[in-house]
Amino acid sequence: MSAETHNHLTESCSDPVRCSSLLKDDVLLDAPAQDTSSMEDFIHQSMAVVLEEAVKKATDVREKVCEWRPPEELMELLDLELRDKGESDSKILERCRDAIKYSVKATHPRFFNQLFAGMEPYSLAASFITEALKPSLYTYEVAPVFTLTEDAVLRKMREMIGWEEGGDGIFNAGGSMSNMYAINLARHRQCPNIKEHGSSAAPPLVLFTSQECHYSISKAAALMGIGTKNVYAVPSDDRGKMVPSALQEQIQTAKSKGEVPFMVNATAGTTVLGAFDPLDAIADVCEKHDLWLHVDACWGGGALMSQKHRQLLKGIQRVDSVSWNPHKMLMVCLQCSAFLVRDMTSLLQRSHSARASYLFQQDKFYDVSYDTGDKSVQCSRKPDAFKLWLMWKALGSRELEQRVDRALAMARYFAEEIKKREGFRLVMEPEFENICFWYIPPSLRNLPDGPEFWKKLHNVAPVIKERMMKTGSMMIGYQPHGDKPNFFRMVVISPQVSRQDLDFVLEEMHHLGQDL
Repeated sequence: MSAETHNHLTESCSDPVRCSSLLKDDVLLDAPAQDTSSMEDFIHQSMAVVLEEAVKKATDVREKVCEWRPPEELMELLDLELRDKGESDSKILERCRDAIKYSVKATHPRFFNQLFAGMEPYSLAASFITEALKPSLYTYEVAPVFTLTEDAVLRKMREMIGWEEGGDGIFNAGGSMSNMYAINLARHRQCPNIKEHGSSAAPPLVLFTSQECHYSISKAAALMGIGTKNVYAVPSDDRGKMVPSALQEQIQTAKSKGEVPFMVNATAGTTVLGAFDPLDAIADVCEKHDLWLHVDACWGGGALMSQKHRQLLKGIQRVDSVSWNPHKMLMVCLQCSAFLVRDMTSLLQRSHSARASYLFQQDKFYDVSYDTGDKSVQCSRKPDAFKLWLMWKALGSRELEQRVDRALAMARYFAEEIKKREGFRLVMEPEFENICFWYIPPSLRNLPDGPEFWKKLHNVAPVIKERMMKTGSMMIGYQPHGDKPNFFRMVVISPQVSRQDLDFVLEEMHHLGQDL
């Protein structure tokens, strides 16, 4: 701190206790080391940049979805090196603009690349609030408002599932972690001694999941010491749904080998095809063998908001746990991921509790049942439920239902348009939001379906994706799947998307790929 700054602070100080100069290790301690007015001024300026560049322009259909630069060029543009001396506020504001300019605008009406999209103003405002307050959600004393809003949201979500009697749950850092929670609870239920004695206390445990499941299941098995070889991939039908009879056969096979089945993971809305496993039939198998049934509804959980479409998750009230990501179908700002449990015996707490005495004292002056942090594998935890709570309060269940219904209606429109247009072909009739399709350039349209056709078609999607990224006109993902060559997966979520935007996608794709 300069002498001039020191004199200014001491002269303006009105508190005689704080005004007496005190140095410790050559550091001035008696006055704040940060100028509050300068801090507030910078925040005002930076928020103006955010509103103009990351809100207004990023959602303008006339602007680019992305300003593509290869990694080497972008590293040079951003000047990433961290130095000893800091930069001026004006320079930092310039860096804010650059960070926004060269980032992908997932809020743009023509961003269809992931299972999240669109600008959601109420959850964005909630994000600003929580970032400004810097809470951590482990005890009521540190985060009273956010503890209660999380509890309220979890209760409402369990109600949507159909667990009228109650249950438990927690928000966490993503659907992958929710699925890991499910595996750990199922294992703890089967072999509670593992928590203290480790894997040596367990028999050879195995779990079952569809071949279409999210990769987080095998990652969790690896992380938790179960082993990826002990994850049975249950065959799916031609629409990507788990085959219950195949599940029954695999369970019997595992038992005949001396293995101990403990869990089945079903999926409600698979990542690529958007398939929904038959939950009632799978629940029958799980009840027969006393297995924990978890449903990864990170993507498809949003259908629970709609009376028209909740039948996609028929039987979900019978399962033991659910992963649900409101940051996907419901558009809450990332991230917002809930893990919900039907159990009411504190299994979530027993599985993860470490009883840290510096946080979870039992002789506090308030009801310590509101100190929910010991249920979590995290210590610090963001109050993500507040984003969903504020949005839900603003819109109500009816408006959220209308959003879901409109998104699915838009998906149906897009699928119908694909059928009408020459050079486009559906991979299959969509069940949900995922519209999977091929664009077939004119040069391939007269070729018969066969090895040569499919080999050439496989190379089309990567080239079109490169061109759309470099022009910045739109973003749509592609992938191969099983024996199917590369195809596009279109996902329509945002209410900012219009019919004209969907028509543009097909026209632009032809424009980008007609010469291939």
